[in-house]
Amino acid sequence: MAKLVWDKAGEHVYETGVSKGVLYVMSDTPGTYGKGVAWNGLSSVSESPTGAEVSAIYADNIKYLNLMSREEFEGSIEAYTYPDEFMACDGSASLAKGFTVGQQNRKTFAFSYQTKVGNDLNPEAGYKIHIIYGALASPSERSYETVNDSPEAMTFSWDITTTPVEVTGFKPTAHIELDSTKIPADKLAKVEAKLYGSETPNSGDPTLLMPDEILALVKDDGE
Repeated sequence: MAKLVWDKAGEHVYETGVSKGVLYVMSDTPGTYGKGVAWNGLSSVSESPTGAEVSAIYADNIKYLNLMSREEFEGSIEAYTYPDEFMACDGSASLAKGFTVGQQNRKTFAFSYQTKVGNDLNPEAGYKIHIIYGALASPSERSYETVNDSPEAMTFSWDITTTPVEVTGFKPTAHIELDSTKIPADKLAKVEAKLYGSETPNSGDPTLLMPDEILALVKDDGE
């Protein structure tokens, strides 16, 4: 029988950073998304799942069972700027070039971003691709301040709620992760070519992939 070993070199793993944000706005056809656009100025993404709370049921003067509520994926996005395409997700509409109005219907969107994976031997060991599906952004506060001797760039932030999408054989989900330290590079490259686009001729625009489509690209042949 093997003995457990703690703190082996290379196993002090951590995750940090946020980068390579991509926005996919839902099209007029429900369940389908338009081409991806780069989200520059992304500074923070917080994942805040809710639910999965236990309710105890009692019978015969003893605890009979535990019932767990459904888990919901929520979160927040913070950035210094956002793509023009996100305006429709933030309740704005363009009447003419440079002329927008607020308090409009908010469009559903999907969103992907990367976080870095490092360890004690290599701070650039890999990365994770996160994809959030079926997101709706809530109205957020914006604070404008006078320029002074300690100027700061204004940040935008949005709380998001989600509607999960189907995953064959599993419960629906609104959030998936792809770990480059575990998925073969050639398989992950196929996923990235779809999500981010490619310079290969006739490769098409950056396109959101559903969980089942991603699984077909990354799973081992024997699975």
